[in-house]
Formats: sequence, structure tokens, C-alpha cells
Amino acid sequence: MTKEPTLIIMAAGMGSRYGGLKQVEKMTDTGEIILDFSLYDAMMAGFKRAVFVIREEHRDIFRELVDERAGRFMEVEYAYQKLDDIPDWVEIPEGREKPWGTGHAIYACRDLIDGPFAVINADDYYGPGGFASIYDYLTTHEDGAKMELCMAGYILGNTITENGHVARGVCEMDENHFLTSITERTKIMRRPEGIAFTEDEGKSWSVLPDETLVSMNFWGLSAGMIQAIEGGIDEFFRTVIPANPLKGEYLLPTIIDGLIHSGKAQVKVLPCHEKWCGVTYKEDRESVKAELQSKKDKGLYPEKLWK
Repeated sequence: MTKEPTLIIMAAGMGSRYGGLKQVEKMTDTGEIILDFSLYDAMMAGFKRAVFVIREEHRDIFRELVDERAGRFMEVEYAYQKLDDIPDWVEIPEGREKPWGTGHAIYACRDLIDGPFAVINADDYYGPGGFASIYDYLTTHEDGAKMELCMAGYILGNTITENGHVARGVCEMDENHFLTSITERTKIMRRPEGIAFTEDEGKSWSVLPDETLVSMNFWGLSAGMIQAIEGGIDEFFRTVIPANPLKGEYLLPTIIDGLIHSGKAQVKVLPCHEKWCGVTYKEDRESVKAELQSKKDKGLYPEKLWK
């Protein structure tokens, strides 16, 4: 029997494009933030425990927002993603402020996780379907010869903001919906010719079909992933950081892609047809507010999530 899965919420990003701590921006008239909807959906799907990965200086903000709301219905713990939480032999590059990436965010939870876990971003709305699918997978699958992982796959056309570019992991799958590769595209946006990405700062663009399945960093991972992440961090600091000391990141999709190609893991892609919304840019805020309120108006959520 599998252990009860934990939900990890990555909330230590700096929100550089947004220009502030977007994870705690109020999005409804009753004061909820996007994260409240994710926690509500997770709770309804069966998750009973959540671990927040935050920067230590934001602890009081998150405790005020979470402990007396979702924290009354779920067990809540905090892990701190710190720049100096790195192998002893590594020196922090001069001028480095950016956190070390999503893989390092999970590394920060290594003493709090001993079973399967799901991972989400704090500032993305995923919809209830993804949480139900991931919870079901994590509670019915165990590692065998390979690690048994899963991912919520969103339709690209449902995940684009009208206000700039976004980063998405573009997925390729086999006939059984197992992930064969994931390629991080950091600049995807809607253009006259369709949704397209650039790798050369806009000199050229490559179109992606609207129905392309992409990763929104919503993963279902087995306990073995903690060991895999710990095992790969030295290599990251030996190879990536010397080449890109100020912005190089230990990214979860890159780690998982490596495990797939080395035959150590298989990742089932669970298609999710719900529309993403999030505040990548300040201009996104009003459309996100309207979207979340409309879901309440349709009865998909109670008027006040945490009564």
C-alpha cells in the first residue's frame, strides 16, 4: 500500500516579470489568492498534507495567509529554499541572487518527504481535474524496475497569456502516453502566425500547434525522486553553474528528462483540458480575477473557500 501523497508548493520564485510577490496577491473579493484555489482543489482530491517551499524572509506573509485558512483543513509545513543550501564544496558565485531552480526547491524538502508527492507552482491555477488525476495515480502506483512518475499535461492553447511570453515544457509522448522527452521553451507567445517560440531573442520563431501538450510543472513523483535530485546536484554545480553562474538553474523537467533517457523512470502524461490562468505579468491580474469569480458564479467553488 502506498503512503499518502504530500503536495509540495513551490513559492520561492522572485516574480521578476511580475514585479513583486505575486504568489500572495489577492484575487477575489473575499480575499483569496490563486494558491487558495489550488489548495482547495488538492484537499477535495484527497491530499491531506502540504509543504510550502518559500524564502525564509517571506515566512510571516505565508503563515498569515495559509495557517488560519487552508491550514485548518490540511497539515501544513514549510521548507526554506536558501542560496547557501548547497554542497559543501560549492562557492556561491559573486552577484548570484536568483534561487537555484525548481529541482533545488524539491531538494529543500528532502527532510520532510518520505513518500510520493505532487509538485505545483504557487502562482498557477490548474483546475480540479489535474489534482484528482495526480492523486489517483500516486495512490495506485508504486516504483518497480523504474520510478513510476506522472505529469498533468495541459493543452498549450489553454496556457497562454495575452500579455507577453511564458515558459512551458513541450512534451513528446509514445502511443501509451508515456513521456519520451520534455523540452523547456522559455519564450512562447501568441503571434499573428499562431503560438510560437523563439530561441534567439525574437530573430526567428517556430510555430507550435495549439493542441501541443505542455508541462505546467504539475508533477506526481515517487519518493525515489528525492534521492535522484540529491544525487544529481553535484553534477549541476560542476557543469551548469560554471557556464551560467548568475542564472543557471537546476530544473525539475531537465532532471526528469534525464531519468527517462537513462531508463530509470517512466512518466505517464495525464491529459488535462482545463484552462490555466496565472499572473505572469501585472496585466494578467484583472483577467485572472474575472476568471476565478466566474467559476464561483457557476457554482464550481463556494463563495468563500475556507469557512
